[in-house]
Amino acid sequence: MSADTAVPGRRDLELTLARSISSRALFVAPVLIGFFWLIRGWDGAWASAIGVAVVVVNFWASGKALSMAARRSLAFYHAAALFGFIIRLGLITVTMIGVASVVEVDRRALGVTAVVSYLALLIWEAVALTNEREVE
Repeated sequence: MSADTAVPGRRDLELTLARSISSRALFVAPVLIGFFWLIRGWDGAWASAIGVAVVVVNFWASGKALSMAARRSLAFYHAAALFGFIIRLGLITVTMIGVASVVEVDRRALGVTAVVSYLALLIWEAVALTNEREVE
């Protein structure tokens, strides 16, 4: 198979991963929101909820973009993975700056939540996939 040949009938694994990460966010979000509610009050909790939502939407956008690219070709998939990551990080930044300029939010809670939830969800998913592979 050539590097430019799409795989027919393939499952959208990237969307499956996005769905899995989103389900894990249901556990991460209350912890972060509760933490920021305790140390920063309602403003911190609100900002934390926005931060988790931005990260989850980013993972869904990633899954969708990579699934669409994989249907076209492997080369397109690789390009979407590399450039899409850079673009999505830029979109997270622009979204957070936009939200902070339109709505009064606790910027520190928003930023910390976005970084912590992104890394926590990514690591949790990587560990889960590694453990699943070891069981097989």
